[in-house]
Amino acid sequence: MKRLVSIVLVIAAVFSVLTACSNNTSGDKEKDNQILKIGIDDKFAPLGFRDDANNIVGFDIDYAKAAAEKMGVKVKFQPINWKTKESELSSGRIDFIWNGYTITDERKKKVLFTKPYLKNAQVVVTLADSKVSKLADLEGKRVGLQSLSSASDALDANPIKSKIKEVTEFSDNVMALNDLKSGRLDAVVIDEVVIDYYMTKEQGTFKVLNESLAPEEYGVGVKKGNEQLLNKLQKALDKMNEDGTAAKISNKWFGEDKVVK
Repeated sequence: MKRLVSIVLVIAAVFSVLTACSNNTSGDKEKDNQILKIGIDDKFAPLGFRDDANNIVGFDIDYAKAAAEKMGVKVKFQPINWKTKESELSSGRIDFIWNGYTITDERKKKVLFTKPYLKNAQVVVTLADSKVSKLADLEGKRVGLQSLSSASDALDANPIKSKIKEVTEFSDNVMALNDLKSGRLDAVVIDEVVIDYYMTKEQGTFKVLNESLAPEEYGVGVKKGNEQLLNKLQKALDKMNEDGTAAKISNKWFGEDKVVK
């Protein structure tokens, strides 16, 4: 009987070791094949948008892919409703908010940010033949912007907001610009890097007022409490600055090195 018990114990021990080894192997494999989900606005050219073949492309897309390679992981780009971006992150449905995501004090209460990687400003765009030439001319006018964006924050902080006839919010910048072209709006508050792109695509259609509403910087948003992932990403971004990868991507999309070092 004692001999039988001993044999059973030995078999159990061997099985336990084999199971542990199997689990470790599975864990290592899972780690090697880790896929991080990146939440984007897929109508935010030139940072993240769909090309004529419906592929998601842009500066932030290339930037994220390069960072993922440095981190030894894979990425999946997940188009999201920009209104609910922080909820998507906190719920775990995405791992990063990474698509022209402006760093603000209010957002710092909700997410962790990398160091700034790109400078931007909120500007006012009108049609090229518009009589609106300065911020004061927005009095009594109809203005559009992307809802729950830093454009909204910038306009709210400017005294001209109280004199505007109507502010219309859109789910994305493309819809706002379309309403501007159709005459339903007099102006749109938008990211400078975005309108610069559209002005090269539709030359002679738009003009940007010389007065900007607010300078700002883009960062990558990471879920609160996940400092480990944030630090790993920041190391990858720092490495991209050091070896010239970031500058190469910037020159591809902007024709110059705009990356914050």
